[in-house]
Amino acid sequence: MNLSCSLEAAASSGSVQFTFAVTNDGSDPVDLNFSSAQTHDVAVLSDGAEVWRFSDGQMFAQMLQSETLAPGETVTYEAAWSDPDPGEYEAVAELATRDAGCEARATFSV
Repeated sequence: MNLSCSLEAAASSGSVQFTFAVTNDGSDPVDLNFSSAQTHDVAVLSDGAEVWRFSDGQMFAQMLQSETLAPGETVTYEAAWSDPDPGEYEAVAELATRDAGCEARATFSV
């Protein structure tokens, strides 16, 4: 599988918006197979310690789902962190697939 991932973190007043992009860089379609309604996760770290996670406190339907990425196709996933404390952070985003790992990181300031 030839997947590439990128993560953007945009801080604005009172929140940080994360955009996680996954691209099929290969010449064949790629099936992304998920074991629940959760497609991705984003964790925010401060000095290596986790301070926020997108999936914390959320419930995801327990269902099998899949998404096919054609060659060259990109899919984006969003997450938002409300009311962060001022500071320097690193965000880590990853696919929640059963068989295709992809992770991206971004640093940002609030």
